Amino acid sequence: MNIMFDTANLNKIGTYSKIYPFAGVTSNPSIIKKEGKINFFSHMRAIRKIIGKDRTLHVQIVSQTCDQMIEEAYRLVDKLGDIYIKIPVSEEGLKAIKVLKENGYHITATCIYSKIQGDMAILAGADYIAPYFNRMENIGVEPRNVIKHFANIIAKCSSDTKILAASFKNIRQVTDSFENGADYATVDPDLLHNSINAPHILKATEQFSEDWYSIFGQNTSILELKD
Repeated sequence: MNIMFDTANLNKIGTYSKIYPFAGVTSNPSIIKKEGKINFFSHMRAIRKIIGKDRTLHVQIVSQTCDQMIEEAYRLVDKLGDIYIKIPVSEEGLKAIKVLKENGYHITATCIYSKIQGDMAILAGADYIAPYFNRMENIGVEPRNVIKHFANIIAKCSSDTKILAASFKNIRQVTDSFENGADYATVDPDLLHNSINAPHILKATEQFSEDWYSIFGQNTSILELKD
């Protein structure tokens, strides 16, 4: 069970990397759009500097034809080094995944809405598959069953592919993805922040402090107690 940050915001990554255990950062063109007109390669290098070399960085191609996808992948790796190339699972995408994997590139197969997409990406050798949890729910597909299916297929095939669940509206979807076999979930750090800082959690911690202070005095910490 691992978390990745689904954002390209440098402030968020810097702030939340000090709080939450995380395995990497994922991005896509829609996430990049939120940052405005940035210097793309410099921005990605800045993310790498924050997260270090031991965490994974996943960057998505833009083109929709196999040949152009491959050329974009080459350029991304040339400019950014050891990254995972995110490729949507279309027919053109599957062609590109096969070629790139044969040449030793790291691949995250993304934009997965169905079992057959994930199955084909597993067979093509993708390192990660990214099923879209909330988006599947929105079109009437049960994402828990899809993720469980992928977990079973990966086990039966003794595949090294990891399930990187994505597209979450609430934290229950995240935990459900883990319960059904996801290895990773890529989550906007704001969703983690809002979940950990829910009012009932804050109220409980405040009550513990109030009870302590009622005995030992206002703002008296454990460090101030005499042995």
